[in-house]
Amino acid sequence: MAATSEALADPSPLTRPGNRAQRAERLFFSSIAVALLGLVFVGFAPTYFLRNSFGSPALTPSLQVHGLLFTSWMVLLFVQTSLIAASKIAWHRRLGIVGALLGVLMMVAGAYVAITRARTCLATPPPPGLTPAVVLTLPLATLVVFPALFGTALWFRRRTDVHKRLVIIATLELVTAAVARWPVISTLGPVAFFGVTDAFVVALAVYDLKTRGRIHPATLWGGLFLIAWQPLRLAIGFTAPWQTFVNWLIA
Repeated sequence: MAATSEALADPSPLTRPGNRAQRAERLFFSSIAVALLGLVFVGFAPTYFLRNSFGSPALTPSLQVHGLLFTSWMVLLFVQTSLIAASKIAWHRRLGIVGALLGVLMMVAGAYVAITRARTCLATPPPPGLTPAVVLTLPLATLVVFPALFGTALWFRRRTDVHKRLVIIATLELVTAAVARWPVISTLGPVAFFGVTDAFVVALAVYDLKTRGRIHPATLWGGLFLIAWQPLRLAIGFTAPWQTFVNWLIA
């Protein structure tokens, strides 16, 4: 979401103005942004967006800030992809600064909420096959995965082909929390909610194969990094050192 230009550093013919393939690519990434925004809305509608209609309890100030920041990210993703689709590069660059700042604020808020709600999380029945300590690895691992992916996207902000793929993959790490709250998915455990977000990585790979004849390196390595951290965080959650850390955290 940081500043980028479709005309910079991408040798692909997709960067030529008016190119049909370029328009198709812009539509593809805009569609992904819309789909992810929809996933988040459905997942958090009962507890955040439509909580009054669902009779959900009031949110603490920290959760309100957390929700506002993460919702802003999803909206900004949609706006940024729309600006690129409309060739509004200058506005995309300006809002890119906002995106970089927002990314930092989200991680600070995410860390605070994860830590302060540790006792609540541990008192809540976990999904099937998980322990409360393992559940805590899910939000805390995001503090590693998202900054790594988004930070790399910022580094390659002038390589639009790399940048936009890494921003989407970084966002998938955030969207997993929303998917895990879907009524059916939440009862099936990590395989289900990770599987839904991983489907978008597969979609990126298929799109790359269809349009480029190969999987783009950003899709390949970014996707592998995202997916590798899914079982890794669960494995960490079952270890004795992690349990010791959780006990210290909630003491």
